[in-house]
Amino acid sequence: MVSAYSLYLCAKGVMKLLVLGSGGREHALAWKLAESSLCEKLYIAPGNAGTATVGENIDISPSDFQAVRDAVLRNQIQMVIVGPEQPLVEGIRDFFLTDPSLQHVALIGPSGEASRLEGSKAYAKSFMEEYGIPTAAYRSFTHDESYEAVEFIRSLTPPVVVKADGLAAGKGVLICEHHAEAEQALKEMWAGKFGSAGERVVIEEFLEGREFSVFVLTDGKDWQLLPVAKDYKRVGEGDTGPNTGGMGCISPVPFVDELMMEKVKSAVIDPTLQGIRERKLDYQGFLFFGLIEVNGNPFVIEYNCRLGDPETEVILPRLKNDLLSLLIALVKGKLDHVQTEELPDHAAAVIVVSGGYPGSYEKGKSISQLDKVNDCLVFHAGTRREEGQVLTNGGRVIALTALSDSLEEAVQRARSAAGIVEYEGKVFRRDIGSDLLHTFER
Repeated sequence: MVSAYSLYLCAKGVMKLLVLGSGGREHALAWKLAESSLCEKLYIAPGNAGTATVGENIDISPSDFQAVRDAVLRNQIQMVIVGPEQPLVEGIRDFFLTDPSLQHVALIGPSGEASRLEGSKAYAKSFMEEYGIPTAAYRSFTHDESYEAVEFIRSLTPPVVVKADGLAAGKGVLICEHHAEAEQALKEMWAGKFGSAGERVVIEEFLEGREFSVFVLTDGKDWQLLPVAKDYKRVGEGDTGPNTGGMGCISPVPFVDELMMEKVKSAVIDPTLQGIRERKLDYQGFLFFGLIEVNGNPFVIEYNCRLGDPETEVILPRLKNDLLSLLIALVKGKLDHVQTEELPDHAAAVIVVSGGYPGSYEKGKSISQLDKVNDCLVFHAGTRREEGQVLTNGGRVIALTALSDSLEEAVQRARSAAGIVEYEGKVFRRDIGSDLLHTFER
């Protein structure tokens, strides 16, 4: 729901925008939006050292709705694009719609209720079950159902997947090789490893296959497809070690052909949108399907109610359209009047991270050699600028994205750029995309 005044502002032409978030996804969003002739002024809150090069950073938390409101009114912002999941699950869209001073502002992101598709894995699995969307067999449990949970674990053939029900920054999914490991993971979640996110736990069968990510822009009725991507979640080469928020990404995905996409549309996207309509969920934004191809068919691993990270760093460089034009069409209810287009280039992103990530790591390490990277897009994630220096400020530090007419060259260039950037404790995977190229070189 958007006011008539908001539609009027969208129709006027140039707009003042606010992107909420501080990661690589938000830098990529800001970079893409800043390219638009329709963007008069761009703000990012809180942003990072990279976003400051394409817009103006505002030092506020995306979850501090009152501070966001004040910034929107002070800077006469007409559209807010929500990057991370936390403020969506906390209900920022609902906050905007119920505040009379904000109802003229277009907000890109679903309501709190609609965001439960990401905010609660148990809710999402129940939704998939109701609408016949293919997914792994599962059950969800709370601590007082520990006996039943252990019994269910032992009924599954390992590996067993144990998930914290709530948001855990991409780290709440554990693939356990043995029953005992799964039972231990269960105990740790209920002991508070992921805070309140682990109070309810989803246990599901492990699906063997190849993962990929599909993104749509939707108003809950119509939708437009964005470029497809594949990310690499494990911290170690050869897909070893713990899950992270993502160590790299490629787009397009060689094994996702036209036939597979037709199956995705008919078996996943269409019934999901049917469910959103039937449940009358207020959905206006990006919808991310985390998928796995099993014996030629797509299964849903998870929903995300926003763009992915690091997928955004490869899909937006491949998006031919003016992103802001697409968002305006979304707000005006005219998604069916536009058509997304993608560049034929291959994109590969390699993420450089802090030593120790996804566990404990140090911040404040000086980053050098960024000016030596000249054939890749540099998207900052966990960085900040202090006294003229760019410093590390998170686990994932920088995404280096290369575009080329071949996947092999894109991968090689992104990998080389990751080797150029310097800071103490730097870690990156040298095998991003190698499973698709069979050319892993150490």
